[in-house]
Amino acid sequence: MDKLTVAVAALAVSVSSAQAQPLSPNGVKTLSPPGAIKSTGTWNVGTRAGDFVFVAGMRGIDPATNQLVQGDEARIRQGFLNMKLIAESEGATLRDATRLVVYVTDMFRFRPLVNKVQEELWGQGPYPPRTIIEVHRLNQDDIFEVEGTFYAPIKK
Repeated sequence: MDKLTVAVAALAVSVSSAQAQPLSPNGVKTLSPPGAIKSTGTWNVGTRAGDFVFVAGMRGIDPATNQLVQGDEARIRQGFLNMKLIAESEGATLRDATRLVVYVTDMFRFRPLVNKVQEELWGQGPYPPRTIIEVHRLNQDDIFEVEGTFYAPIKK
């Protein structure tokens, strides 16, 4: 057996103890942890590929009600918390973020709130690399979306 086959087999065994999701031919695991929002289309909330966890764009949706949270700052915080839950389901913390991409519909209004929430969640840093982009429109006319990549080495 080559090393890749052994690694994929080991990953498959560790996955079976969690909420079982099919692996891709190369061992990419689809994530849908308990308490996370549910995808509403042809996308998943996240994947694990080797030592990295990729979280889809998260918005301020309350997972319990599947509704947008009221209030700009609360909605931004909820988006980050939705991302955090998915990362933590694979053993990563916010400090393990290797890259964030943030989308806002009004840079002037929402970037200060994003900064405030990030400082609240990360403390005084260090902060991960982040790109923030102003966009014309987001799904459900939302104001904010964040996606992240996290380093979470597979435990051997």
